[in-house]
Amino acid sequence: MSTQPWKDADGGGEGGWLPGGRSGQEAPIQDPERTARVGLWVFLGVVTSLFLLFLLAFIARSQVSDWRALTDPLAPLAHPWMLWVNTASLALGSVCLQGAKLALERGRRTDASLAFLLGGAFALAFLAGQLWVWQQFSAWGYGVAGNPANSFFFLLTGLHGIHLAGGLVAWLLVARRLLGTGSVERLRAGMGLCAFYWHYLLGLWLVLFALLTSTPETYQAIAAFCGLR
Repeated sequence: MSTQPWKDADGGGEGGWLPGGRSGQEAPIQDPERTARVGLWVFLGVVTSLFLLFLLAFIARSQVSDWRALTDPLAPLAHPWMLWVNTASLALGSVCLQGAKLALERGRRTDASLAFLLGGAFALAFLAGQLWVWQQFSAWGYGVAGNPANSFFFLLTGLHGIHLAGGLVAWLLVARRLLGTGSVERLRAGMGLCAFYWHYLLGLWLVLFALLTSTPETYQAIAAFCGLR
């Protein structure tokens, strides 16, 4: 009987069954930053699909005769200055988070902390402003059940607000790490993901804002383009 040690198919030495192949080295661990980035992209793909379906339903429903546009002369969005203020808050939050990411990359941790905290504060201001708009709608008699246009306004802005509130949970986790002594690499990754998510929510809000404040004629043109008429 041969006493030679077992060799793998490539002619390696003993231990061919060890993890990592013939060298016996451990398999590489998946990069957690890349995993988080891919997970965020998948999540945003689902969110985009969800809002796209709601927007198509919005356009289709706007072609029914009982639709009362929110941009009529006496309607709440005839002069949507309050939504412009909220848009500015969200835009400033997005700018601050991007600035925090860049400051951390340049080693300016104090500046990064200040910008990051300001970004969260502007996001909270946006949510508070949206709640105030909802209260004004109700006070003016434009409640959820008053008209299909009202219902879609509350639905779309509410869904957007929920996603921003969820982003604030992640923001809090990164802020706690930022104010502690965490790894700079992990901080940079967390800040980058938060900034990207805020940019996405800003872009999504601009689409919603443009659509909600459009005229019935615009809805008709979009419906005709999408084959919904």
